[in-house]
Amino acid sequence: MIRAAIHGLGRWGHRLLDSVRDSDKLRITTGISREPDKHAALAAEFGIEVVSSYARVLKNPHIDAVILATPHTQHAAQIVQAAKAGKHVFVEKPFTLTRASAEKAIDACKEAGVTLVLGFNRRYAPSFVEMMRRIEAGDIGEVVHVEAQNSGPTGHSLKPGHWRSTRREAPAGGMTARGVHALDCLIRIAGHVATVYASSQKLVLPADIDIDDTTTMLLRFARGASGSLTTVFVTGDYWRVMAVGTKGWLELRSDTELVARALTGGPQAFLFPAVDKERAELEDFADAVESGERFIVSPADIVNGVAVLESIEKSSARGRPIQIR
Repeated sequence: MIRAAIHGLGRWGHRLLDSVRDSDKLRITTGISREPDKHAALAAEFGIEVVSSYARVLKNPHIDAVILATPHTQHAAQIVQAAKAGKHVFVEKPFTLTRASAEKAIDACKEAGVTLVLGFNRRYAPSFVEMMRRIEAGDIGEVVHVEAQNSGPTGHSLKPGHWRSTRREAPAGGMTARGVHALDCLIRIAGHVATVYASSQKLVLPADIDIDDTTTMLLRFARGASGSLTTVFVTGDYWRVMAVGTKGWLELRSDTELVARALTGGPQAFLFPAVDKERAELEDFADAVESGERFIVSPADIVNGVAVLESIEKSSARGRPIQIR
């Protein structure tokens, strides 16, 4: 049983707590907040202690790991602190906001020999698991093009002054909240991104919400495939990933729906039972800690995803493609 502390007790922190409340692999015993008294009801609901000091938690020998659901700009320093304290780390996406900070955080975990897991829950969606099985089995041949969209109405609910409403914490519009999931799927399918050509702009959000709402990009992958990715922050929920190959295509249309089409015949739709993706990823983290596995998402994949995120606003501002080294 892995004993963990969770840093960040907002909406998503609550979701993560709920997902493993009866897990026999990982138990969250402690929450961390600047204002513990505000979380008395949550502490009672989940039977956890809520404290204000991250540093004290890192010194606690009864804590094996930390789960970070904190503002994006804090991730890098918090990962490094945890690694130096010998604590395993599960960090919510986005990993960090710059390539340099991502590399520093990964190096700290490698040096400390701790497990580092990046929370891409969409990897555990049944439709994506089946999609990858079929791609790796060669069902659609060589992948020559990929495309994805992860959009929704989140922008309409943002409040002025909240950290999620600032360009500093949420560059490239909906990418940090939604689009990075789609980007991770594309990297998982087609490999590392080599070139990003992006347009990111604010079309409808009010002036006191300092982020873009419509972000789209063309991608070129190092293995040769082309790609596109869009995230719109002010529309209805829309989640899809498509892989186009020399023998047909696959399109994920939700966490539980996959459509396949070969070179001949019509499309076939497949439906799968829903799963608790957050429980799956946190228990996978616990299994990795127990087995000594250091990374589930590879360090190279993590860094490539952060480099793409960092390049979107640069490309949009400069009006030209950005090469990813």
